[in-house]
Amino acid sequence: MIAYTMVGTNDLERSLAFYEPIMQAMGLDQCWKDRLSASWGRKDDETFPRFFTGYPFDEKAAQPGNGTMTAFRLDAAAIIDRLYELSMRNGGSDEGKPGFRPQYGEGFYAAYVRDPDGNKLAFVCYDARTTKDK
Repeated sequence: MIAYTMVGTNDLERSLAFYEPIMQAMGLDQCWKDRLSASWGRKDDETFPRFFTGYPFDEKAAQPGNGTMTAFRLDAAAIIDRLYELSMRNGGSDEGKPGFRPQYGEGFYAAYVRDPDGNKLAFVCYDARTTKDK
């Protein structure tokens, strides 16, 4: 259903330093990069949804939306822990440490972060109880 998601940045190099290690840890390829934006997905599958970071098209300052969040679905709690650590190490800020969120489901495990521009991200696993050892 989703072709791509794009989050704005005011500093593409800073945004790349934040996103590149995260996307690598998720096994995603950098599919595009120019002076205005970069994207990740699967180079061998153009139908796979892509994630972009870049300067806004209207050339005004990027501003994150209140209530806007991109969630990345993962297979295990361990990778969520790793992505959270990478986010904190590369200029992100905490919006919710990794852990179970039983209010969303018995095995729902998630971490919430903001990138250096303030865009909110979630790393989620819907069934962490059965996949934690993967």
